[in-house]
Amino acid sequence: MAKKLIPMAIAYDFDGTLAPGNMQEYDFIPALKLRSKHFWSKVNDLAKKHEADPILAYMHAMIEEARTANIPVRKVDFKNYGANIELFPGVKEWFKRINEYAKTKGVRLEHFIISSGIREMVEGTPISKAFKKVYASGFVFDANDVACWPALAINYTTKTQYLFRINKGSLDVHDNSVINKFVPKEQRPIPFEHMIFIGDGETDIPCMRLVKDQGGHSIAVYNSGKRGHKKHAEQLIKDGRATLAANADYQLGGLIDQSVKAMIDKVEASSRIA
Repeated sequence: MAKKLIPMAIAYDFDGTLAPGNMQEYDFIPALKLRSKHFWSKVNDLAKKHEADPILAYMHAMIEEARTANIPVRKVDFKNYGANIELFPGVKEWFKRINEYAKTKGVRLEHFIISSGIREMVEGTPISKAFKKVYASGFVFDANDVACWPALAINYTTKTQYLFRINKGSLDVHDNSVINKFVPKEQRPIPFEHMIFIGDGETDIPCMRLVKDQGGHSIAVYNSGKRGHKKHAEQLIKDGRATLAANADYQLGGLIDQSVKAMIDKVEASSRIA
C-alpha cells in the first residue's frame, strides 16, 4: 500500500512577491494614457473623499478610468494584461522544481495566491496553472463579459480569512458552511504548521504573523534593486512577523530555494516522528 503524502501549502502575495511592482502598472495604466503616480493619486483621493476601502477605490477607478479612455475591460482583456506581467528570477521554473523536491520527501505541496491585486490578471500569467486557488480581488462581469462591479476585494485584514480556508479545506469563497464551522485541529486538511506564507509588504503582515504564530513559516521577500526594501524586510524579522528575509530570487540554490526545502524537510521529519 502506497504511503499517504503529507499535505503542505505555500501561500503567496503577488505584487512585489512574485512580480516587481503593481500588476496594473505594466499594461493597464499605460493603456489609459496615465502615469502610474497620477492613477494612484486619483485612487487615494477617491478613497479619502468617500471614506472607501482603498482596494474598492482602485477597482472602481480601473472601471471608470477605462470607460473615460474607451478602453475595454472584458475578462479576456484583463487576462491579456496579465500575460505581460514581469516575474522575478526563477519564478516560472519554481513551482515544478519545488513540487518535485517535496514529492521526494513524501510531501504533497499545493500553492495558493492571496493578493489584493486583480484575480483575472493573475489568471493570465504563465504561472496561473501552478495554483490550486487564486484568492485575489476580482470583478463581476455582465452578459457581454465586461467588468461592472467588484466581486471580491481583498485587503490586508481580510487576507487571513483565506489562510483559514486553506487550513480547513473550505476553498470556495461563496461557501461559508465550513469556514465558520468548528473543526478540531487534527482534522483540518492542512495544519498551519505545514504552511509557508511568502509576502513583501504591509498588507502581508497579518498573514505572516498568523502563520508564524501558529507554527508555520513566513518569508519576507524584497526587491534588491529598490532602495529600502531590504531594510523593511529585515525589520519584519526584528518585529517577529517573519521567519526570514530573502531577495525575491526563486532560482535553484538561492536563499528562498534552500529555505523552503529546509521547511519541507522539517514538515517531513515532524510528521515522521509524531
